[in-house]
Amino acid sequence: MPSVKVLAKRQEERGPRFTGGHSLCAGCAEPMIVRTVLNAIEEPVVVASPTGCLEVASSRYPTTAWNVPWIHSAFENAAATISGVEAAYKALKRKGKIAKKIRFVVFGGDGGTYDIGLQALSGALERGHDFLYVVLNNEAYMNTGVQRSSATPRCANATTSPAGKVIPGKPQDRKDLTEIVVGHHVPYVAQASVSHLIDLANKVERAMQYEGPKFINVYSTCPLGWRTPWDSAINVAKLAVETCYWPLYEVVEGVYKITYKPKEKLPIEEWLKPQGRFRHLFRPEKREDIIRELQEAVDRHWEELLRKERCTQRE
Repeated sequence: MPSVKVLAKRQEERGPRFTGGHSLCAGCAEPMIVRTVLNAIEEPVVVASPTGCLEVASSRYPTTAWNVPWIHSAFENAAATISGVEAAYKALKRKGKIAKKIRFVVFGGDGGTYDIGLQALSGALERGHDFLYVVLNNEAYMNTGVQRSSATPRCANATTSPAGKVIPGKPQDRKDLTEIVVGHHVPYVAQASVSHLIDLANKVERAMQYEGPKFINVYSTCPLGWRTPWDSAINVAKLAVETCYWPLYEVVEGVYKITYKPKEKLPIEEWLKPQGRFRHLFRPEKREDIIRELQEAVDRHWEELLRKERCTQRE
């Protein structure tokens, strides 16, 4: 599995696949995730991106941050686009016009994946196309004004789920897209975080060992939408992992494996406090009832994940 030195050497030898000079916000986690994923793949890569922060900030005419073949798709159809490219590649291989191994990757935000692009993703997974789908999960529609998505956590203050006297932010729980993908019975599914980049690189390498659809949901800090300091991306994401709000695990051919277990599971408050989108839970009076419910939900999901790991590894 790759180390930091191995990833750096790969980039030095072949040049950066994703360059600087883009216009992503200071402190955005997405460039770190994209570079880590692309450097963990040895073969040539074709990338598709739906509309979103990454697409807008990396492709301002007449410039581009991409040093690989890259396709911009509409918000809803990146998975369908990459399916067509992968199908064309297979046809050309059968005709003997292409011999080399080429990998196909989608980088999509939560809005373009959890919501608008879910139908295209589900169809591509069911058909069995050979590609890797990476979710840059910053938990809202950050590119268009921090509107809530189905990835937005309960009680987060977003522009379309504002916190007020009656409703304390988004009233619904976030969608568990990772488990929805597991239900498609694809070879490889995982959750990762920008706070654990070697874990992410390892998961990309393991994913590429399998033929068919691969999916990695990556926790991607957004200082603008989460209202955190621009230099806090790694620390805030790490708190999500240490509190078990965002567990790091993989499901390989139906078998669960948790790839990181905190030595001491932190209370959910430690993750909530640094984020301005949850500030209303702590002022003027602390909403202990809501924080307790959020903690109970995290504990319940973590215990469920531990059970899945025990049960699937025994079979």
